[in-house]
Amino acid sequence: MSRPKLYRHPLSGHSHRAQLFASLIGAEVEIVEVDLAKGAHKAPDFLKLNPFGQVPVLVDGETVVADSNAILVYLAKKHGRADWLPEDAAGAAAVQRWLSVAAGQIAFGPAAARLITVFGAAFNADEVIKRAHGVLTLVEAELATRAWLVPGATPTIADVALYSYIARAPEGNVDLSGYPHVRAWLKRVEALPSFTPFAETPVGLAKAA
Repeated sequence: MSRPKLYRHPLSGHSHRAQLFASLIGAEVEIVEVDLAKGAHKAPDFLKLNPFGQVPVLVDGETVVADSNAILVYLAKKHGRADWLPEDAAGAAAVQRWLSVAAGQIAFGPAAARLITVFGAAFNADEVIKRAHGVLTLVEAELATRAWLVPGATPTIADVALYSYIARAPEGNVDLSGYPHVRAWLKRVEALPSFTPFAETPVGLAKAA
């Protein structure tokens, strides 16, 4: 039986969260690189997999899952990992809350700031950096009283969903020095067995790091 294929780009935080979770739970996937610079994500064959023309995409037999957070849910369900995605109503809702933050405030804050420096995106830097600090302030407050985003002794896919773009926020000129609880949380994620690091790019504040 062939392994699922994960179409990704190494500098995409959305791609990294999918690859990271697969690694953390020991789910073997075949990595397929998508050359964004050459427009491979807009090619007809790729658009058949994801009409939105975005990475990552997971192809598991006849099942195609496009969207990084959906891939996290799919892998957790497929592999029966209720430790990463709780089955109870309150736990599942708590995780979903953070998946929405990942798709909203994180995407339009630290992720957007990094898109400017790494990919040359035409966002307003001051605006997205301010937005990044807004969500980081909220995450910092949440992590002041617990180890993981969702209350409990172990991490969930919520932590995976937020990790990549927060970890590389300095590449988008977002300073993490004022968020000690966030920085401690990043180290906890990085200490998990089978952690896979996100490729670093020496841009923004990361130049001096």
